[in-house]
Amino acid sequence: MPVLKFRVYWEEDESVYRDISIKPNQTFLDFHHAILQAFEFDAKHKATFFRSNDNWQRGREIILEMDRQPRKAVPLLMAETHIAAAVKDPNQKFIYLYDFAKNWAFLVELIGVSKDENAKITYPVCVRKEGLAPSQYGTKGLVGDKLVEMEEKYDLNKEGMDEEGFGEEGEEDGLGNDGGEEFGGSTEEETGF
Repeated sequence: MPVLKFRVYWEEDESVYRDISIKPNQTFLDFHHAILQAFEFDAKHKATFFRSNDNWQRGREIILEMDRQPRKAVPLLMAETHIAAAVKDPNQKFIYLYDFAKNWAFLVELIGVSKDENAKITYPVCVRKEGLAPSQYGTKGLVGDKLVEMEEKYDLNKEGMDEEGFGEEGEEDGLGNDGGEEFGGSTEEETGF
């Protein structure tokens, strides 16, 4: 059976994305859970997919559960809609919204189709992670690999800071000043200002 590979971009920063491989006979509910897991979000909130065109305009909606919202077209249900049923072209796009209060938006794009599935893999599966996932409920503690990734991305190593002339606050500047006075060495009393 073929496998579809989708790239899921965080709308706020397209350098943050996850590539997810999924089988065409799996549902949008499977895809929904795979996206949440790939971005380390919980599954406590409502979500929806929209079919989209190349301009990221919203089309037919694929919802998590039936509601009473008025729509132009009757929405499809994630649990009943297979991925293959909504993929109409080789560059198919979707918009995925999660937690309507926070309005997390992700742009989803079909980027590849492989002929055969890997029997050793349980699909759907996240096959690539790029960038730090946004924090669902505020700031996350940066530990281990994430801190290293952040340091590398923004070049936060101490050596680079010293080379660029950045020093510690309150550190002497080599002129006998402790960093609290201006370069001229004058104080308020001396200048009258």
